[in-house]
Amino acid sequence: MANYVLVPGFWLGAWAWDEVARELRAAGHQVRAVTLTGLAERAGELSPEVGVETHVADILAAMDGLEEVVLVGHSGASVPVTAVADRHPERLSRVVYVDTAPLPSGVAVIDFNDEDTQKTWRDQVGDGHALDAPSFEEEDGMFAGLTPEQRARIRAKATPHPWGAATESVERPSRIPATPKTMIASTMPVALIRELIASGNPAFAPLGAPEWTFVELPTGHWPMFSRPAELAALL
Repeated sequence: MANYVLVPGFWLGAWAWDEVARELRAAGHQVRAVTLTGLAERAGELSPEVGVETHVADILAAMDGLEEVVLVGHSGASVPVTAVADRHPERLSRVVYVDTAPLPSGVAVIDFNDEDTQKTWRDQVGDGHALDAPSFEEEDGMFAGLTPEQRARIRAKATPHPWGAATESVERPSRIPATPKTMIASTMPVALIRELIASGNPAFAPLGAPEWTFVELPTGHWPMFSRPAELAALL
């Protein structure tokens, strides 16, 4: 049986993994879902100082006492998850990226968005230190597969995300540890990912390393809500 540490993406807390964690525990695995500083039940800890390194520390705390961890990160959690994987490969048996991937060294989550989105985010945050959650009203693309009830639940429970976690990056080592890594792709076909790897695209080329595997789970960007049983089975 495996030791899973599940890290949610932007605006979410450990609650986002409830259904996936239930499936994994029913199969006999140990599961720890993480609420990162400044979010969900820890929203009161939000401050301008909360950033990527804060969330790295949160993940390491969740891993305390566990060996051979399967570290799972969704969406924007890829940055702190990748930092942990780069710095502590001896603690991990596998890293799983759920509809996300490691960002290149020095690239923050905000940098990976188009210019219009970057401007929208900066205008929305203003002089504050948290990014509001989206409305989750769209019914296709990134939001595909979510029922009206799921949308309502996410809207009710989502909390603003620490701005530092969106704007801070990490420096990656020149030699990336060869820990087994899996991408579960929901919004992009694996065939397209392989084309981008082969093209030499700097964001995708490193995914051509031999330790990488890819599986598809077609749905929107939040498969822990839209297809939790299938996601748990893949994990």
